[in-house]
Amino acid sequence: MARVGYFLSSEEHGPKELVRQSKLAEQAGFEGLWISDHYHPWLDEQGQSPFVWSTIGAIAEAVTLPITTAVTCPLVRIHPAVIAQAAATSAVLTGGRFQLGVGTGEALNEHIVESRWPPAAERLEMLEEAIEVMRRLWSGELTTHRGRHYSVDNARLYTLPDNPPPVYISGFGEKSVRLAGRIGDGYISTGPDADLVKLFRESGGAGKPAQGGLKVCYADDQAAARKTVHRLWPTEGIKGEASQLLPLPRHFAQLAEMVSEEDATASTPCGPDPEVHVQAIQKYVDAGFDEVYVSQIGTEQDAFFEFYAREVLPRLR
Repeated sequence: MARVGYFLSSEEHGPKELVRQSKLAEQAGFEGLWISDHYHPWLDEQGQSPFVWSTIGAIAEAVTLPITTAVTCPLVRIHPAVIAQAAATSAVLTGGRFQLGVGTGEALNEHIVESRWPPAAERLEMLEEAIEVMRRLWSGELTTHRGRHYSVDNARLYTLPDNPPPVYISGFGEKSVRLAGRIGDGYISTGPDADLVKLFRESGGAGKPAQGGLKVCYADDQAAARKTVHRLWPTEGIKGEASQLLPLPRHFAQLAEMVSEEDATASTPCGPDPEVHVQAIQKYVDAGFDEVYVSQIGTEQDAFFEFYAREVLPRLR
């Protein structure tokens, strides 16, 4: 059976609450943590966006679970040399239980320091170079790099874990999935797509972990849960490239006005039926994912963890 972890939503919760949820997740029997890395939430309604590296430091002292960023963009907002230092320190704090999940990012988070948002092909090229820079720095050697996208001048990381942090690459299209297979230590996705997992394995990812994530909304009343999803995450119903291109939460709010409750909840298990939740997770297992991370939408976090500990995780195992 795949490992089941909890997906911490930095868009909905402040840092202290995320640490509290990490403790609840461990107590409930979840086996790992994902945490999102954003500068802005998708919508003002979601309301939060703490600095992920500070939060990871606090979580590392609170629980013993492995932690993966899902995902960090080491391209524009923060130089990959600085992300390399942050990831190395996180790996030290967690005793080697940290994985750096990376992707090509969204204008929503990255435009704050550079108004030009590179096209997808260029961002993929930047990601490959960024990973090269980070891995060179994790060697502990004095590093100078003069690349197409990044320069590093006589930099050396002094605080390093025993082993470099694994780099898991997020991919939703063929090119990014092939890159994950070719140079990644693992693969990340938020959809139960068996074809993409297969492509990752065929592109060099055989034997490497594939992590998948989904959102759910537990509540005693299914209708109430669906309304919560539609209020906080109507973006789940937005298709195409808009999530990569729009720069502000208000733009997503404008687009979300056209998303119906049915569309927002189409892929989100809602309500108190454990079988609905089990079946949604099982889709990822059947698609070939080794690890599945579940995020509870809304404020009913304590009830969610009790429900999963009692009704869902035992069914999966």
